[in-house]
Amino acid sequence: MVLMRLLDRLDSWKTNFGPSGTGQLERLLTAAAGWRLSTPADAIRLHETLLFLRAYPRSPRVARLADRLLFRFADRIARLESTGADTEPFEAPEISGIAGTSLGAVFSYEFASSLAARHPRRIDIGWERCDEIDRFGPVLARILPLLAEDWPVEAHVPFRDWIAAARPPRTTDLAWLLQQLAALPLSPGERSKVYGTLELPLSWEMGNSPVSRSRLRLPGRKLFVHGEPLIRRGDVSLVRELASPPLGLRRLPPPEARRMLDLILDTSAMRYRELHGFSHPDERAVDHADLGRGVEVFFFGVPPAWRLPFRAYHAGMFFNNGVPAGYVELLSLFERAEVGFNLYYTFREGESAWIYGRLLRLFHQVLGVSCFSVDPYQIGLENPEAIDSGAFWFYRKLGFRPIEPDAAALVAREERRIERTPGYRSSKRTLERIAGTYLIFEGLGATPGAWDRFRIRNLALAVQRAGANPKLSPLAQVLEMIPERAGWTAEEKRAARRILQSKHASEESRYLKEMQRHPGLRAAILRVGQSPPPA
Repeated sequence: MVLMRLLDRLDSWKTNFGPSGTGQLERLLTAAAGWRLSTPADAIRLHETLLFLRAYPRSPRVARLADRLLFRFADRIARLESTGADTEPFEAPEISGIAGTSLGAVFSYEFASSLAARHPRRIDIGWERCDEIDRFGPVLARILPLLAEDWPVEAHVPFRDWIAAARPPRTTDLAWLLQQLAALPLSPGERSKVYGTLELPLSWEMGNSPVSRSRLRLPGRKLFVHGEPLIRRGDVSLVRELASPPLGLRRLPPPEARRMLDLILDTSAMRYRELHGFSHPDERAVDHADLGRGVEVFFFGVPPAWRLPFRAYHAGMFFNNGVPAGYVELLSLFERAEVGFNLYYTFREGESAWIYGRLLRLFHQVLGVSCFSVDPYQIGLENPEAIDSGAFWFYRKLGFRPIEPDAAALVAREERRIERTPGYRSSKRTLERIAGTYLIFEGLGATPGAWDRFRIRNLALAVQRAGANPKLSPLAQVLEMIPERAGWTAEEKRAARRILQSKHASEESRYLKEMQRHPGLRAAILRVGQSPPPA
């Protein structure tokens, strides 16, 4: 009970910012070095509170004290394990990656190769997690000819023994397998598919590694001290943010870009998350922006071989005072961008809405997008976590509107209830009903309602039904089926050719800018991609 009260006191400082009391927090953090943790729940709660206080420190000393505790957290985990405590809770996605713990996950070939190259002694095949070990047969048969004496005719083939017999003594099973796959005469896509058939669980031992969540920091950052209350959602205006002055941008030189991309991949892997852009980043174009208040973001597109047929793709990760805090993913077409925003669970009591507004400002500035869409998954469609966190109201209170009439009517009813009944909260069932709709926010210059009925799948299916010409790129196929094209001016036709060229010849920000200068193409694509109106 004493420890619970101490953890409650420490946790209360996550919402207690102001000009006084910093000394009390510093004394509490000093005393925390002697706290004895008896359960994984205690360790998790202490760790996440310390990480929040490090990302939003009231003073430089608070940051130093939090780091001192976090950098020694592997010792706490070791003491806890010595008591026989169950370590499985440490693998939950919202808190995985704590120093001294391990995690198991299935990663793609690209992720596994990157992790194994940089953490060769900490990551290996998780044999105890291999539920379908027979998947190894077809893959290893490509590599080990003598396996033909065993695998096709025997039950319970010891694939681990076969790998152990083939690999050098100081090479891990995973490293050997990846090396052998890399030597096969396969294209990158084929190699990735072969590896994917294994659905191979990996085990990653964090130890006291500097890439654990406890210790991972961007080096050399000037600390932003939060001496005043944090910016809350009600204080944020997306209209004001989008109209704010441009943010400073810096293109990372190649060595720094590579280091940052590795760090981003490690951070994402620790959270069991694989984004398309994190697997296939464009190393030539990694940009950095300082959003203010100790928050910075690194963002990038994907190289031509990995680009989507129509939409431009960008991804990024943002950091609070050097601590990884979340990631963002954009899928853009003309002035519209679908935004996937994920703030790590640890920091959801922080300045979430302000960070989101600054990110939209950045992408409006860099990509020219002014209409922002949120996918139903983000607000709860087949996503219980979003329902539990009330993600819909996060976006709604920032000015997003539901585009489906039934959902809009339901939201209007809920808002009337909230206004009439202090403390009213929407039920889980209500949020699940709302979650079937896209949300839209139209900034300055966006045409209200223009993108409400557009779906990229409708566009792709229309092209497919029209008879896809495999000799043309998907974007060229769209142009082929636009009847209005015959009436375009010579300049409009030249502009269309520039759009086709820029999709694969340069950064996709240029592709978007070229599209935004072609209203005729925009009108045609909007028409083809429209959903039928509701009955």
